Amino acid sequence: MRDLRDLPEVISTTTITVYGAGAIGGVTGAALAEAGHDVLLVDRAVDHVTAMNAHGLTVDRRTGSSTTRVRAITPDVLGSGLELLLLAVKSQDTPAALEVLAPRLATDGAIVSLQNGLNEELIAAAVGARRTVGCLVNWAADWTGPGRILHGGEGALVLGELDGRASARVQSLAKLLDVVAPTRVTDNILGYTWAKHVYGALLVATAVVDAHVYEVVERSHDVQAMLVRLVVESMDVAEAAGIKLQPFDEYDPADYRAAAGGDVAARQRAMAIIATHYRAHTKTKTGIWRDLAVRRRKTEVGALLGATVAKAGPLGIAMPLTERLIAMIEDLETGRRVMCWANVDELVSVR
Repeated sequence: MRDLRDLPEVISTTTITVYGAGAIGGVTGAALAEAGHDVLLVDRAVDHVTAMNAHGLTVDRRTGSSTTRVRAITPDVLGSGLELLLLAVKSQDTPAALEVLAPRLATDGAIVSLQNGLNEELIAAAVGARRTVGCLVNWAADWTGPGRILHGGEGALVLGELDGRASARVQSLAKLLDVVAPTRVTDNILGYTWAKHVYGALLVATAVVDAHVYEVVERSHDVQAMLVRLVVESMDVAEAAGIKLQPFDEYDPADYRAAAGGDVAARQRAMAIIATHYRAHTKTKTGIWRDLAVRRRKTEVGALLGATVAKAGPLGIAMPLTERLIAMIEDLETGRRVMCWANVDELVSVR
């Protein structure tokens, strides 16, 4: 049997299907289409699909705006035999997306997760590990309206086979995605996706108040200590599960371990790096904040942090701060509380 991971020609000649054409998927699809690739954008928002087909997809950047002609459809008319799927839906929508995609994926096809969270596990369970490629996306974007997306700032883009193999497929994928952002290949992609996942808990906490990310991480020593504890709760789960966490952009696991042990300089360094990173971005608040404050819809926090808590139980690891944060986000989603600094103070008080 031929190995799907040694088939670069599949990537270079096929239609690229981007499933979920919002922030990350939209920017990715537009960049690939602009580079001359055959791209099909799939999104369940009818007004977004209609706008893209009629007027193209506009990406706004700090340096200006560009509009790219694209093809877009809704999932109900998606065909089969799909060879390359870039999955960019919210984590809570992954199971439903896989119900649509798994039977439509070609035998020698592949799904690349451009998502936050631990979606590679779900994808591999649905279509097989050999048809799954792991990916870390740390550049930022926001969907701002039908046919329009804001590129929020640069960041890492890392690809890898789940088994760490340096395959021809993943090398070809990296060359393909280089038009989106500089892309590197790793032999420890789960170390990167987990690293983004555990660091993401800190970013969730910044969304409980209507403030820029850098304002939260610079708020006080007590707030910084709470953010370190929050990240370390998830780090404990990852490391107990055998994951070697990798540093990227504004996150270095060594700083958080040192800070948790009382190293004040490490804590200050970790927070200063985040503040500097977000001050350089057009997008200075998280997608979670936007879901709560602007789009007023359910966030992916339950799926993201809930997955960590579910893994922590069998490992005997307590996550009191993470559990309080999940409950707080649920209260914000349902209107039982409002964004304010008191929410941050409440998290600081958790022991």
